[in-house]
Amino acid sequence: MAEYRIASIPADGIGPEVISAGLEVLEAVAARDGGFTLKVDHYDWSSNYYRKHGHFMPPDALAWLRTADAIYFGAVGDPDIKDDVTLWGLRLPICQGFDQYANVRPTRILPGVTSPLRDVGPGDLDWVIIRENSEGEYAGHGGRAHRGLPEEVATETAIFTRRGVERIMRYAFQIAQDRPAKHLTVVTKSNAQRHGMVFWDEIAALVSHDFPDVRWERELVDAMTMRMVRKPQSIDTVVATNLHADILSDLAAALAGSLGVAPTGNVDPERRSPSMFEPIHGSAFDITGKGIANPVATFWTGAMMLEHLGEKPAAALLMRAVEQVCAAGILTPDLGGKSSTAEVTKAVCDAVRGINR
Repeated sequence: MAEYRIASIPADGIGPEVISAGLEVLEAVAARDGGFTLKVDHYDWSSNYYRKHGHFMPPDALAWLRTADAIYFGAVGDPDIKDDVTLWGLRLPICQGFDQYANVRPTRILPGVTSPLRDVGPGDLDWVIIRENSEGEYAGHGGRAHRGLPEEVATETAIFTRRGVERIMRYAFQIAQDRPAKHLTVVTKSNAQRHGMVFWDEIAALVSHDFPDVRWERELVDAMTMRMVRKPQSIDTVVATNLHADILSDLAAALAGSLGVAPTGNVDPERRSPSMFEPIHGSAFDITGKGIANPVATFWTGAMMLEHLGEKPAAALLMRAVEQVCAAGILTPDLGGKSSTAEVTKAVCDAVRGINR
């Protein structure tokens, strides 16, 4: 029997609530599947940890995390600490330290969930958005000079390397190749950004020659937002830069019903280091402690983690349970329901135990 070591980092806001729910469901899946067990290492790295110690995680944090097979992450962010401090203090050091260069965000409308789009339901919106996760606009390269003076200047330099662009393109083409539609949309803004985005387009064209069975196209990012709303059926797999995909994937989650159902994986496709899986909804301090946080994104994230670990039947079992519960109308308030986090969690656990395989 396989044993997987999971590093749990609930972090801030509703993170502890949804990660606790996710671990409960994953244990139910492991017990039902019978082919693997989970050993969970709990880390309290968070904004509260930062207040006590002056940093979000200890200096040897990555060495501890490297012992894990995967990382299960909640959310980082605190209303009393600047967002750039929290992001660069915890999440990004892990993503960059382990070179998790592919951020994978599947999106589809789950049964029982209503999209804000008119006449669009399950099956009409089924996307995978691949976000370049290591460079681009979020490379952290730039600076400020002459602070406080009239001539103050701030620079933020987007960085595109041949290695970075080629590897995310190749990964995106592979994902598209494995999906039934075999269709990839490369999001760009090369009409206005004459250097980095033209380079992005050129690499996409070069990589495409290795995937003759994948139909691909380029789409300007502004046109892509309109297409996502007006022609969702025309989209399948999408690859975009760090900034563009960050924005587009939040729009995708909203079109699928709620940020509360949106999962993501920060993946090292070469598996040199553990990959990190997290819901994308953020710390949501406005509902922290109310017991109404939607755990579905965390469950779906857990399914992605299981699939990454090679436990595809278990991942499929978990998603069937989630879909069954959503279809039954057991939903949290963000989806128009009246159920609590605990009630949705219990329903999914019960579904996992009761599903005929």
